[in-house]
Amino acid sequence: MKTTGEIIREKREEKGLLLRHVSALLDIDTAILSKIERGERKASREQIEKLSEILELNKEKLIIQFLSEKILYELKDDDLGLQALKVAEKNLKYGVTKSK
Repeated sequence: MKTTGEIIREKREEKGLLLRHVSALLDIDTAILSKIERGERKASREQIEKLSEILELNKEKLIIQFLSEKILYELKDDDLGLQALKVAEKNLKYGVTKSK
C-alpha cells in the first residue's frame, strides 16, 4: 500500500508538475513538500485538501489515507494500540449513532 507522500509524488510526476510549482501553490517551501512526499514530514489536513485539488486526486480517499497514517503513527509502537483502536471505533460508532 502506498503512503500519502508516495501517492502525491506519483500524481505530481504523472502530471509533469515540478516540486517548486506545487509548493508555490501550497505556499510552502519546496523542501517541505519534498519531505512530505518522502514521508519525513507530515502534511496538515489543509495541505492534503489543497493537494487533492491541485493534483486532481479523490479528496475523500486522500484524506482517509492521511488520517489512517496519523492513527498508525500514534499507535504503531504501543502494545495496547490495537485494543485502543477497537475501543475508539466503538466510541466513534456510538457517538455517530447518538448524534443522529
